[in-house]
Amino acid sequence: MVKKGKKYTAGTEKIDRLRKYNFSDAIQLVLDCAYAKFDETIDIAVRLSVDPRHADQMVRGTVALPHGVGKEVRVLVFAKGEKEIEAADAGADFVGCDEFVEKIQGGWMEFDKTIATPDMMGTISKLGRVLGPRGMMPNAKIGTVTFDVGRAVQEIKAGKIDFRVEKAGILHAPMGKASFGLEKLLDNITAFIDTVTRLKPASSKGAYFRSIAVSTSMGPGIKVDPVYAKELVNSK
Repeated sequence: MVKKGKKYTAGTEKIDRLRKYNFSDAIQLVLDCAYAKFDETIDIAVRLSVDPRHADQMVRGTVALPHGVGKEVRVLVFAKGEKEIEAADAGADFVGCDEFVEKIQGGWMEFDKTIATPDMMGTISKLGRVLGPRGMMPNAKIGTVTFDVGRAVQEIKAGKIDFRVEKAGILHAPMGKASFGLEKLLDNITAFIDTVTRLKPASSKGAYFRSIAVSTSMGPGIKVDPVYAKELVNSK
């Protein structure tokens, strides 16, 4: 059995395990329970009434968090010519093609997101086995395969994140840092829940949000009553 630290245990004592909180109370409680010496990430986990094994129930998308995620995102752009210059001017950390394909095949992974122009996909397709399982392969469905590389870079740098439901029907996403405070975190979560709500598959029956929990990187999860998801979106 894994032994919990004193600070973690002290945090759990503040939580009523039988209660499902509203978003404001849950976020505040998460912040009260944060104990790490570093600025912890605030995460959200949402279980949906979908079966991702069916293509028509796959929930996947992007959302521009109003206050970003609180970390510097390193962006690699696969492009050549004018688009290479455009990406660099927009703030991309790495821009090129063949040389980065070789580096990645050699084990280099010092980046967080990738973008590619459509004409580069044939060249980087060989990276699918490396980048695919990490969710880092450029994909047109989430806007990372595009000729508008400048805008794509700027959006990611500004706080745009992508998400995809896992096999168990759960979405995980970072909502910012503990230092953001209640209001900014609530803004980010509202944007996320609103986007997920609009992506509800027509074939999903019953209550779409089955369970919701928020937590810090190191702290315990705090349950949110799913009924507050609709209330949060309607408050926008």
